[in-house]
Amino acid sequence: MTASVSARSLDAVFFDLDGVLIDSEGVWDAARRAVVMEAGGHWRASATRAMMGMSAAEWSQYLRDELGVPLDATEINERVVARLLAGYQQQLPLLPGAVSAVRRLAARWPLGLASASNREVIDAVLAASGLADSFAVTVSGDEVAHGKPAPDIYLAAARNLGVAPASAAAVEDSSNGLRAAAAAGMLVVAIPNQTFPPSADALALATLVFGSLDELTSAAIDSVN
Repeated sequence: MTASVSARSLDAVFFDLDGVLIDSEGVWDAARRAVVMEAGGHWRASATRAMMGMSAAEWSQYLRDELGVPLDATEINERVVARLLAGYQQQLPLLPGAVSAVRRLAARWPLGLASASNREVIDAVLAASGLADSFAVTVSGDEVAHGKPAPDIYLAAARNLGVAPASAAAVEDSSNGLRAAAAAGMLVVAIPNQTFPPSADALALATLVFGSLDELTSAAIDSVN
């Protein structure tokens, strides 16, 4: 845990989805990589990190323009999401402690979900996990102008929930997610992604840093308020 900051009263907590509640970054990576290779594009080692936090429109365009996929962005998006959802139907990769952490915090604060994932992916994950009733609002990257690290998705989630961003906390795992939450003016809580860890400068934006979802409790968040 990092040092505390000046006291603030929290009215809500927002969660990211990919890498925070589900171990999905590798699944997204595999689905995108397969579409790129099947279509005759060229995968880059830097592509995974580059696309973390991008909206569907942004990463579909990235596959087309940067990785050479000769399809329109809509078809790229559809192919990737179809692969992803097929995998989730077989097994939903919930991270250990995800359900308990969400339920713990939902007992204390209104919760929102701010995820770069497509709307159909968000809805499928929340339905399969039984967590749909825990979130008062959900916002998809499809529904804002710019994906993370821009603050758009967190600002929209706060607006939809009727809270000021400065009175909310955001739980994130990646560099782009941490930067988005900080840019929105929220209290940044980091649970660093183990496979794709955030950069040191992005992690430095977090007021709280936890090793797992089991450490994410209302008491821990209250410790800086």
